Amino acid sequence: CLRWRHRPPLLLRAARQSIGTQAGGLRAEKPGDNSKDVSVQRALNEETLVSAAQKVKEAGRDFTYFIVVLVGIGVTGGLFYVIFKELFSSSSPNKIYGDALEKCRSHPEIIGVFGDSIKGYGEATRRGRRQHVSHIEYVKDGLKHMRLKFYIEGTESGKQGTVHVEVKENLETGRFEVRYIFVDVETYPRRTIVIEDNR
Repeated sequence: CLRWRHRPPLLLRAARQSIGTQAGGLRAEKPGDNSKDVSVQRALNEETLVSAAQKVKEAGRDFTYFIVVLVGIGVTGGLFYVIFKELFSSSSPNKIYGDALEKCRSHPEIIGVFGDSIKGYGEATRRGRRQHVSHIEYVKDGLKHMRLKFYIEGTESGKQGTVHVEVKENLETGRFEVRYIFVDVETYPRRTIVIEDNR
């Protein structure tokens, strides 16, 4: 009995010490663990901030590229529209000039005076370059009109002619129709060759 009475306090002391030691160990480990957790959390927060900043930067760069591409597409579309209008639209001076020149090339009297391989050109500049065909647009009786003037030459040397063209808008079709095309022969014998007259 005496032994039993003395043992429990010893056992209790040992148990308390071991629990205290474990608790102390836990207490000792806690601050270290907290610092590790805090440093891990700080690292995660910094990575999140850095990645968020990178995402914002990349989004800004992507948006800038997108705007540049949109502007490029707009400018290209505008250029294509202007080129199409100038070359293929029935109301463009270049289209009317091309049609009138073809009629001059196929007219037998023009071929007889100027020869084959008839070429057309506009006014000459100071440097000798031949500019675009001069033209005037105006409105008469509520209809658009256009007058053009250009020059032709052929294989016959020294022969030159001035072509006068006038077109008028047709309200039904919206296209320009020829009112007249005639050629003034500038060399002797001077005369006027009428290619088309719808006045």
